[in-house]
Amino acid sequence: MGDVLATEADLLGMIKEYLTFEEFEETVQVFDKECKRKGKLVSKPRGNALRDSKTRVIQKDLLSSFDDGDHKVFFELWTENIPSEVKHTDTEAQSLEFYLHIHFSIYPLRRHPNRRDQAEFEERISLFKQYLETRGAALSQTTEFLPYYALPFVPNPTVHPSFKDLFQDSWIPQLKSKLEKFLLQSLKSSKTPRLSTKGNGPNNACAVQQLQLQLAESDRRITSYVRKFNKTQADYRNLIGITAELVDTLEATVSGKMISLEYLQSVYVRLFSSQMRQRMVQSTDFTRPGTASSMLRASIAPQRPKDVPMLPSLDYEKLKKDLVEGPLRLRCLLLQALRWRLTRSLPGEQRDTVLQGFISNDLLKCYNTNQKTVLDMMRSNNEVVRQYTARLINAFASLAEGRAYLSQIPKLLKVLTEALKTEDKESLTRKNVLVALQKLSLRRSQQTAMIDDGLIGWLVDELQDPDCLSDYTLEYSTALLMNLCLRTKGKRKCAEIAKHVLKVLTDLLGHENHEIRPYVNGALYSILSVASVQQEAREMSVEEILRCYNKEENPDLNRQIEFIIKQLNSGLLYKGPESDDEEDEDDNDEDLMEIDLDKEEVFQPQQRELSGESLLTTEYLGVRRQWRGKLPFNRKKPPEDPGSV
Repeated sequence: MGDVLATEADLLGMIKEYLTFEEFEETVQVFDKECKRKGKLVSKPRGNALRDSKTRVIQKDLLSSFDDGDHKVFFELWTENIPSEVKHTDTEAQSLEFYLHIHFSIYPLRRHPNRRDQAEFEERISLFKQYLETRGAALSQTTEFLPYYALPFVPNPTVHPSFKDLFQDSWIPQLKSKLEKFLLQSLKSSKTPRLSTKGNGPNNACAVQQLQLQLAESDRRITSYVRKFNKTQADYRNLIGITAELVDTLEATVSGKMISLEYLQSVYVRLFSSQMRQRMVQSTDFTRPGTASSMLRASIAPQRPKDVPMLPSLDYEKLKKDLVEGPLRLRCLLLQALRWRLTRSLPGEQRDTVLQGFISNDLLKCYNTNQKTVLDMMRSNNEVVRQYTARLINAFASLAEGRAYLSQIPKLLKVLTEALKTEDKESLTRKNVLVALQKLSLRRSQQTAMIDDGLIGWLVDELQDPDCLSDYTLEYSTALLMNLCLRTKGKRKCAEIAKHVLKVLTDLLGHENHEIRPYVNGALYSILSVASVQQEAREMSVEEILRCYNKEENPDLNRQIEFIIKQLNSGLLYKGPESDDEEDEDDNDEDLMEIDLDKEEVFQPQQRELSGESLLTTEYLGVRRQWRGKLPFNRKKPPEDPGSV
């Protein structure tokens, strides 16, 4: 009986402990009264009540000084009460401290927006500058904070577009909310209540086991990558050492010194991999000039391609009929199988033949606008059908001849841009549509159509909040924007919204994803050839913003920034007719097929269900005929003989 009472008291104690921890003060009072009235024992909650009370006072004082703009009191309390290990090692604490310094620095400007307290602002901004040169210097290499290092040098931050967000009404409440959450965690003296800890049920045991397996797999991969890295690093050092020795040897030969065969042999041995060394030493005749160099060239020469069998031809008429009219599951399987035919075929003659078969038989029915086509499946109510159609179009767009074929479909861009604007932001369908559009933007006619359809304005609006986008979406969006900005028509479209475009592009320069910088730089350089954009850039102090990024230890980036600044100040402005809007195509004929096309397959065949190449060759086998020469892409009508390739 005693054990039962003890268990009940512990349970009630845990409930009170949790309510106290979450600050349900009134509920705790009612809970205590109910327990006393019913004669229930409650075990004492863990933690020191006096210390908890002191913590709440400190938290209240910190928030009060935040509201009052009292930076001296705030940072005294901050220094005394936030654990040093948190301040020096926790990235969240460092980020919050940085923005708190900004808050107190611009507080005089926010307090009296109509009359600026210049003297107080200058005093606070000098303290902020001092912080940037001391504790804040550690964050100068972080792109998120880099734009704010220009704040002490801007005369009036309230009107500068780079700091516009700091003076929005929503900025202070957001920062205060982050501060409250941080203080709740860092100043909390009590341990996590027992009710908040997870149990040890079977589900948790499975989850732990799964995590352990994932951890073991990650460790295995890390070990493998470290081993490869060490080998690459060792090879690099070996090559540098050999290069240095050879330079010394060349200098020695200039002075008339002779080189021994034994020395050359030792160099040759070191140049080859360990597996080849013994065989090479035995087979190489070092007295014959050019022998070793020939072996070196042969070791890195690409292997001659083996004879690759051609894939069986298909009955495309039956295929197209089932793609449009067949059951939902069959349509998904066919879309998947056709894509795999492209992505899994070997580059070269085999893949070229597959693509020629698709195009010569007009798989997407680009010449027929009077009946439902495969492209119309982009508007299906089923998400998997839309996704797999987008993946297939993306696969077409990955190849130069596929892009030429897609360019002949009149309604293609309309369907794709419609999907781009209606699909969920990070859905696989939208990603594939975006990537397909970026690849199609290599062709001039498609660039023109995209610009006329208002895609530049849509992209700029999307990119103004890059933190909501995945790296994959961000990279392809900026690449697409740059391609469209290279055209005269694209530059003029940007000039219509110059301030918005410049603000978005300069903000993107500070994004943590450095892969987007060449595209952002390219777009900036291009649009700054327009007079009105140059004028807007001067008013926005774009040059000062660019110089902030020019301090990074990245020679390539610095060189690009200098080119952009030179363009801004060049005065060589774009005038005259749109000479680059001719209809000559400018595709680079590059194979852009990525492995991502077949990742995250959401549709899996059932047991004993035909899929992939098995489905195509079992149910849709056609008759092979000889095909010679290039395809008639520029015809407005279908080929006279649409037979199978």
